[in-house]
Amino acid sequence: MNSFKAVFKRELKSYFTTPLAYVFLVIFLFFAGYLTFKQGFFEMRQADLRPFFQNLPLLFVFMVPSTAMRLWAEERKSGTIELLCTLPVTITQAVLGKFLAAWLFLTIALALTFPLVITVCYLGEPDMGLIVTGYIGSILMAGGFLAIGCFFSALSKNQVIAFVLSVVACAILVFAGMPTTLDYLSTFLPTGLVNAVESMSFQTHFDSIQRGVLELRDLSYFVLLIVGWITACGIILDERKAG
Repeated sequence: MNSFKAVFKRELKSYFTTPLAYVFLVIFLFFAGYLTFKQGFFEMRQADLRPFFQNLPLLFVFMVPSTAMRLWAEERKSGTIELLCTLPVTITQAVLGKFLAAWLFLTIALALTFPLVITVCYLGEPDMGLIVTGYIGSILMAGGFLAIGCFFSALSKNQVIAFVLSVVACAILVFAGMPTTLDYLSTFLPTGLVNAVESMSFQTHFDSIQRGVLELRDLSYFVLLIVGWITACGIILDERKAG
């Protein structure tokens, strides 16, 4: 447990000792506000955060991989991963420590969007239940994107390659649930396969949570996704260590 805490604290501290973390937060908060109010917000005449949550998956496609790409790629490139492996810490503890520290950082970034909540509360009487479930879904989705990014960061020494592969994988999982994608697939795939593709999409389960109902199938999707990709990350690092 002490080894896990050491990795967690080291990783979390590293975010706030470099200017990159603050640049990330500024860019994320800027686009979060811009995409929320850029068009149609005031024309809706309804104070809620639907525009924010609707644009969040596409924003996460680029922002979360930029956080994840350095987790293991940087360690491998600088050679510090060999030092880490010689310490009394298991691969599992190292992977979980780094992942949870990065996930907490992303949660802090989401928490800093609280002025949006204050704004809609000032402009009207939003359904706070929908806002709360929207944030829960956003945190789970960030964890899913991050787990994918961790895997590709462990797979490559090059941060740029890790970033590109993560963006592609995350984009596929988002666009797979878009109505236009599903309509296109339905023209040549049977209904069962189209439904299977839809069920594997971030967008489908995130939209379901946004409606204000936390269903077991949606929560299970994100939990299994995170566990699966984090486990794969650990397997990759174990093979590198053995090699």
